[in-house]
Amino acid sequence: MNWRLGLSGPIFSLFLLFPPAIGESAECAQPKPVCDTRTAVFAVSAFDPMASATRIGKRLLVTSRHVVADQTDVTVHLPGNQTTTARVIPTGYRGDLVLIESKHLPEGPILSVSKTAVGDQVFSVGVDIRQHKVRAYSPGPVQFLPDELHPLARLHHQAFSEPGNSGGAMVDRAGKLVGIIASGGEGRSEAVPATEITRLRALSGAGFKQINGETGVAVRVCTLKIEELQSLRPRSIDDQEAMAVSTACRRSFNRQLLELAGQVLGRFGWFDESVALLKTALSEDPNAINSRVSLIVTQSIAGRYEASIEHIRWLLDHKVEDLQILRFGIQSGIWGGDRKLAERALARLKDLNPQMALSAERFLAAPPPRPKRR
Repeated sequence: MNWRLGLSGPIFSLFLLFPPAIGESAECAQPKPVCDTRTAVFAVSAFDPMASATRIGKRLLVTSRHVVADQTDVTVHLPGNQTTTARVIPTGYRGDLVLIESKHLPEGPILSVSKTAVGDQVFSVGVDIRQHKVRAYSPGPVQFLPDELHPLARLHHQAFSEPGNSGGAMVDRAGKLVGIIASGGEGRSEAVPATEITRLRALSGAGFKQINGETGVAVRVCTLKIEELQSLRPRSIDDQEAMAVSTACRRSFNRQLLELAGQVLGRFGWFDESVALLKTALSEDPNAINSRVSLIVTQSIAGRYEASIEHIRWLLDHKVEDLQILRFGIQSGIWGGDRKLAERALARLKDLNPQMALSAERFLAAPPPRPKRR
């Protein structure tokens, strides 16, 4: 999920009323090189009320594009309850990154970029909005590297991260920068590979002002429209509402926003457009687990079980197995005409949750009538 869309409640109300002092968390349980990278990460406030930015130069920070949207200036929170203003450098880069520049950053380390490998342990370093500190979080393994044939594909990992981390540093055990934190949810998180910073630099500067503004407005409009629809109870939405969110999110070129737009339109019964958006998201990054799961959910709600099978099989083949996926595997396998897939999902479910597998076995033995396609 895009974290901003889940940010609400007393923590953020208090933040907006009383902007806190931001510093390093005194305690750090991670390896020393990881802990040391905290001084290269800053809290920032822009379109997102609180997020992170990572230092890559004496005056230069990088953060997530969805943090900034169409704003031209960003507030950077410094130690000692000080703030400074950074300007957004216009960019034509289509991924979820943007550069911001400030002449008043304190002295500090500049992180060096490195690559990582599947199975390597990585660490999220970003702002903890509850503690008002920059933290280094518990590690997790890299699950998928960016697909080389898809330039906007992301680094998928299972390191702990949370709201406020967007734009923060994803580092390895040596404290090398391997990614910029983009999003997370359901135990599945993503980072833009740090190697993309080179392409971001090449596509940034005054000459990109117009395209930067257009993309930024689309990010803002898309995000706000998704938030508006998420706040509503399911009801009918008209063509104008559905097309407004779809159009804005497509123009944002942000895979995460495409995914969220697909989810929310599916919730309101706009299944064809939901599936189209989710397929567009998946075309940008074939390893995007949450996009595949969202497709499975939408297609299952719509009674399009055959269409879910390829995505369930992909997830099982790649060892992405949780109870939700296994339940859909059993359901879609039976109602979609692939009993072997259903039996495969059931066998794995028996290992993970034997009690739940009992009811699944009954479903396989005597499945109810297939719901109508919608």
